[in-house]
Amino acid sequence: MDFTNDHLTDLVAAVHRREVSARELVSHAIAMIDERDGAINAFVSVDPDAALEAASELDDRLAGGVDVTELPLAGIPMGVKDLEDARGLRTTRGSAVYAREPVAAEDSPLVASLRRAGAIVIGKTNTPEDGHTAETDNHVAGPTFNPLNPERSPGGSSGGSAAAIAAGMVPLATGSDGGGSIRIPASLCGLSGFKPTQGTIPTGPQPPGSNLLSTRGPMTRRALDAAVALAVAADGNPAIDPFGTPTLDPQALSRLAAAEVTNLNGRGRALRVVWVPDGGIASRGDLPGVDRAVAEVTSTAVAALESAGAEVVARDELFGIDPVSDWFTLWTASMAARHAHRRDTQEWDLLWPGVQELVTWGAERVSGADTTRAIDGAWRANNDITAALGDADVLLLPTVAGRTPLSGRPGTIDGEESIMWVRFTYPFNLTRHPAGSVRAGLDPDGMPVGLQVVGRHHDDATVLAVMAALEQILS
Repeated sequence: MDFTNDHLTDLVAAVHRREVSARELVSHAIAMIDERDGAINAFVSVDPDAALEAASELDDRLAGGVDVTELPLAGIPMGVKDLEDARGLRTTRGSAVYAREPVAAEDSPLVASLRRAGAIVIGKTNTPEDGHTAETDNHVAGPTFNPLNPERSPGGSSGGSAAAIAAGMVPLATGSDGGGSIRIPASLCGLSGFKPTQGTIPTGPQPPGSNLLSTRGPMTRRALDAAVALAVAADGNPAIDPFGTPTLDPQALSRLAAAEVTNLNGRGRALRVVWVPDGGIASRGDLPGVDRAVAEVTSTAVAALESAGAEVVARDELFGIDPVSDWFTLWTASMAARHAHRRDTQEWDLLWPGVQELVTWGAERVSGADTTRAIDGAWRANNDITAALGDADVLLLPTVAGRTPLSGRPGTIDGEESIMWVRFTYPFNLTRHPAGSVRAGLDPDGMPVGLQVVGRHHDDATVLAVMAALEQILS
């Protein structure tokens, strides 16, 4: 048993056939956490007793002849990002403000759907406070380190989940993505990470607190495994999300997950992609370019896709206006709404300095009119993407502009640290497109480089299929 190599579907099939028990899978996860997490710090909390009890109950159900089609994730150990609730575990949001909150009485909708499918919660994974940055560190649990090189960052904000999967501690975790928080750590940890179209997985009953930029989603090592979990999670809108748009067909994802994605012509024609090597906003003279190693690795991956039969058209520019200011307006407004009332109180000093800066900006420099103009900017950026796609199936671009940071530092672009190293992910939160990151290769330091795949609204299955094809071509 090896969670770094085993496919989710193979593990589930073995549990269904009762060749391995759910308790054995959970026991293996607990052993791997005990063995490996001391050097990585991916988990904030672990409840082995509750997990083993749940596993035993599941084994009893299987022995009793339960319909296994109702348990597509039977026995799969799962970490839950510490921004969402899992029954019986505390949700700290990576914040000292919430560090002593009572344990959650209910699961989030995502966790509940995965549990119903047979997944078993092991514990909570680390995140920066309120998921505010691409570095996973906080005052509650401290930093998480990249299992591929503990001197490096795993990215964020789903850094704990990505590190736990990359280290082979669990094969499944939850994440969330408001500006790249699934795709960035997936890129840095060498995983295939996927942000669904916003609204596919319902948010609620609590408001999302992020001006609808963010979405939750399952995290796995491979695209087809993500499709299995997403098919479970995209279970409609149970009257809790007024902005939910569950138009994704879970059966399409199930068929994708069951298929072997071995050719690019299954759509009746060659796959058509638009390749944006500079991320689409290179025309701004004050921005650094793409790191040379990142550019070389991603370009080589796209060339391999073209050699496999895809039609590739390159574009230098994607956005007429850089969407970062609109995204930043909405992000800081949401942070101000969450925390501005803590200013001039003792709780203010408990917040991470970066959170304080975002809250202050949003409270003092963002007006209601600014927020409305930023929402209008989402339409403008969306129109740019629609025009760029034309009759193509997906966009391809580097996941991040820079190389994997040292722990606690920004990423580097051609050897220089730059806060702009992650600027290629946030536009697709503003526009709400499905987007994933697949491992394209390694940089000269041996760290993974991600290639981002972006599709049309609600065409999540195509993005996952292209990611799966890339995994096969680049393997």
